[in-house]
Amino acid sequence: MSTRTKNALIWLFGALGGILWGYDTGVISGAMLFIKKDLVLTPLLEGMVVSGLLVGAMLGAGVSGRLSDSWGRRRLILAASGVFILGTLGASAAIGPWTLIAFRFVLGIGVGIASVVVPLYLTELAPKHIRGGLASLMQLLVTVGIFLAYVVDYLLHDTGAWRWMIGLGIVPAAVLALGILLQPESPRWLVGKGRGDEARRVLDQLRGDTTAADAELAEIEETVRAEKADTELLTPFHLLSPRLRRVFLVGMLLVFFQNVVGINAIIYYAPTLLTDIGFGDTGAIIATMGVGALNMLMTLPAMKLIDRRGRKPLLLWGALGMCAAMVLLALTNLAGLGYGALLSTLTLLGIALFIASFAISWGPVQWVMLPELFPLRIRAAAVSLCVLFNWLFNMLVSLLFPTLLKALGAGVNFLFFAVTTFLAFLFVGTTLPETKGRSLEEIEQDLLHGMHADAEHGDGRTGEGGESENLSPAV
Repeated sequence: MSTRTKNALIWLFGALGGILWGYDTGVISGAMLFIKKDLVLTPLLEGMVVSGLLVGAMLGAGVSGRLSDSWGRRRLILAASGVFILGTLGASAAIGPWTLIAFRFVLGIGVGIASVVVPLYLTELAPKHIRGGLASLMQLLVTVGIFLAYVVDYLLHDTGAWRWMIGLGIVPAAVLALGILLQPESPRWLVGKGRGDEARRVLDQLRGDTTAADAELAEIEETVRAEKADTELLTPFHLLSPRLRRVFLVGMLLVFFQNVVGINAIIYYAPTLLTDIGFGDTGAIIATMGVGALNMLMTLPAMKLIDRRGRKPLLLWGALGMCAAMVLLALTNLAGLGYGALLSTLTLLGIALFIASFAISWGPVQWVMLPELFPLRIRAAAVSLCVLFNWLFNMLVSLLFPTLLKALGAGVNFLFFAVTTFLAFLFVGTTLPETKGRSLEEIEQDLLHGMHADAEHGDGRTGEGGESENLSPAV
């Protein structure tokens, strides 16, 4: 088997957790129409069935940092696949609402684990010149999973077979469990555990070039030695220290803006928005499938552009595109247009522009950049904490949007999202560092040196030799 084929299998099985994440997130929207016919659900219980996965995801993300450091990235992905299988079997066979809620919560734990450890695993295995594209593979498969869920919901909606809708998620879970058994561990984790010989074999397999593998191993080992020489024990609380709090704030703002720009409102409530403007149920489902397909297809160019153009340009242009889409949706709804072709066309255009802008930028870039920002010794814990808040922000937007939609109307909500997308543009332009084409060790040294410079010099603008050490390079 060639090096390229071996690598392709690694990336595929490593990112397969994304399909499970997307499928289990998306399938409930269609399944809920038929669950309510079999199980007695109050509005509160219905909300708990939907949000149970998000609460479980918070727990899964919260425990992933410590577990991935102690168990290893690969072993934790295997454990996540087992959680997916258990949750899928239990949810599809649920005999009452509380059983369904409980197993949706279990599924959420698997989603939360995957959302932390899969980007971590892919980032640490990928060569730096294509790291962005490979790490964003998971986001592509998340969109594939959402699209497949919409398709399954559509194909089974005539039969109302909600148990099959949920239960089919066991197929990718089983493939992931079997496939990840044959994949290597992260070389950076192996070096951190004193298993340098194993790390060298993994790098030889990944790179297909002994010289390049040895050079990369030496760089990793030097970083690990430097970290071990610093006897200070790093815990998640150290993310608030002068040394690390600025980069932690950058990571937190990244996940904050990704959730408050409005993507969850569009993904979860597109059918509601469409039926409110006159679409029938079937038309709304078909249109939602189109949203899922566009979300998936627009992630493909992102995988190329993220390493060619960089992370920041994608985020900047994506924020502007989303802002324009939200302005269009706000004006369309506030203008008081009656039901008809014009309202439907403008609404679909606004949703399509928003989804395309998000999918090519903020969708994949967050998951690429989070593992890049933090030092190796605290990387897993920091990413885990950021992703925990990612799910918290996701849940808050998902819970609040229906209430705000009823109280304020769609137009005002879209204006709010127009403001948040513009603030996201300002955040990227003024604060976010570019990480394209740099090794994780180079990024770590620069960011931590910038942290020390901030602590020692106040503004962090100058370091040794008078060169700029600012964490936030200009656009």
